[in-house]
Amino acid sequence: MWDSIPGPRITTGAKGKCSTTEPPSIEQTTEILLHLSPIEVANLKEGINFFRNKNTGKDYILYKNKNHLRACKNMCKHQGGLFIKDIEDLDGRSVRCTKHNWKLDVSTMKYINPPSSFCQDELVVEMDEENGLLLLELNPPNPWDSEPRAPEHLAFGEVQITYLAHACMDLKLGDKRMVFDPWLIGPAFARGWWLLHEPPSDWLERLCQADLIYISHMHSDHLSYPTLKKLAERRPDIPIYVGNTERPVFWNLNQSGVQLTNINVVPFGIWQQVDKNLRFMILMDGIHPEMDTCIIVEYKGHKILNTVDCTRPNGGRLPEKVALMMSDFAGGASGFPMTFSGGKFTEEWKAEFIKTERKKLLNYKARLVKDLQPRIYCPFAGYFVESHPSDNKGIIEPPNGTKIYKDSWDFGPYLKVLNAAVEDEIFLHSSWIKEYFTWAGFKDYNLVVRMIETNEDFSPFPGGYDYLVDFLDLSFPKERPSREHSYEEIRSRVDVIRYVVKNGLLWDDLYIGFQTRLQRDPDIYHHLFWNHFQIKLPLMPPNWRSFLMHCG
Repeated sequence: MWDSIPGPRITTGAKGKCSTTEPPSIEQTTEILLHLSPIEVANLKEGINFFRNKNTGKDYILYKNKNHLRACKNMCKHQGGLFIKDIEDLDGRSVRCTKHNWKLDVSTMKYINPPSSFCQDELVVEMDEENGLLLLELNPPNPWDSEPRAPEHLAFGEVQITYLAHACMDLKLGDKRMVFDPWLIGPAFARGWWLLHEPPSDWLERLCQADLIYISHMHSDHLSYPTLKKLAERRPDIPIYVGNTERPVFWNLNQSGVQLTNINVVPFGIWQQVDKNLRFMILMDGIHPEMDTCIIVEYKGHKILNTVDCTRPNGGRLPEKVALMMSDFAGGASGFPMTFSGGKFTEEWKAEFIKTERKKLLNYKARLVKDLQPRIYCPFAGYFVESHPSDNKGIIEPPNGTKIYKDSWDFGPYLKVLNAAVEDEIFLHSSWIKEYFTWAGFKDYNLVVRMIETNEDFSPFPGGYDYLVDFLDLSFPKERPSREHSYEEIRSRVDVIRYVVKNGLLWDDLYIGFQTRLQRDPDIYHHLFWNHFQIKLPLMPPNWRSFLMHCG
């Protein structure tokens, strides 16, 4: 069960009421993942060998080079896909992921597609006394494993969990209330996502009555500034807790105009004590530790696990047999492959790909639930629609007499802000292009991108910009360079791209918000490029005031 970790206590945040306790030194554990017999070891072939543990159903890869062995889990670090033999690899050293065609060089444990992205976590290979082979995983200590608390009896209604919308849950835990990821009004990702369900009419009162709010990460379907603005007008000092991610969750707070005064950034893997019965712990994602987090809540020894959007929460190490587990289920909401066109990306290919992805996601979630064995599993965080008039193809009708699905959205105030960016003075000067991409700071990468501003139908916007960016030397040529290079064409709806540029926002508003159409040659994912523009842009926006002064 969950536990308390003794040690010095540190109050977090300017007004935060939770305390934190330092973990003691706990030894790591060693887990045997696979055992090969001496005969199986003798039959290992040079190069790549695939194995499955028949007892657990887990898959592994062994790479043999003469007397040297390397091993890893057969699980892509991107989104957990299964590797198979790469038929394009003539040297017999790489494997290909069945989800998105990522490629891993097993001889080095480095990903070669996309290049310069991840390294695969290796397993320990040991020979036993009989010349058999063991694959071992060295696991760091689980921070919830010391000083466990036995579950106490709960009175009827003492714990209540209410779904509000998308990923927002209202937890009543004794006399305390806790809310997760409140997105309850307005759009997410500029104008790309709108709530599918109608939140309860008293949602604002519920937020105001909360003792604390947890926000998992900076994506706008979890960190909703329109929602928080309403809350801040009533209760600006409400305690809000976020993990200590590399890119701060509230990096854009000052620009947002939302007046919140009690944001607490807490370290990972350390209990935050709310009262004698309630505590919580924030954990990082193993794939995107710079931005994604998840949370464990414990009340009177009963655990609630919310993995939110994490691809591999806490590196795959999670508490088992929790009372309730919540996780997202919308694994196809990243913009791929819906925003892609050209080559293989026909509507038929996309439909088949998404159908297959849904099956894989269902299998992955089912296996995760089977491994962790929660008493109750609740899928959430996939309840949105593309409801902008340009995208909306019809809204699902609610059951007779039941108000479940939203039947209208207040587009006006939000679209007005986006549309205002189109006529901003910045864009009267073509030199904004150099100013913006110099500010962005991505270069020394052999990629040429053509950026095209478009109307709602992704046709060129009259009077809009159409330009090339060569990221090898951060130049802006009139034509594609003659050298061999990767090429990507990005068509972006003019209101959103100019809003993003003007405010120095991350490109998630464009990509995850479905406001682009992309073509690439060759058809490979440029991890460094997208990772930079989706996560690593400067924290402060471009200095457009200075820019306009120099423009005269």
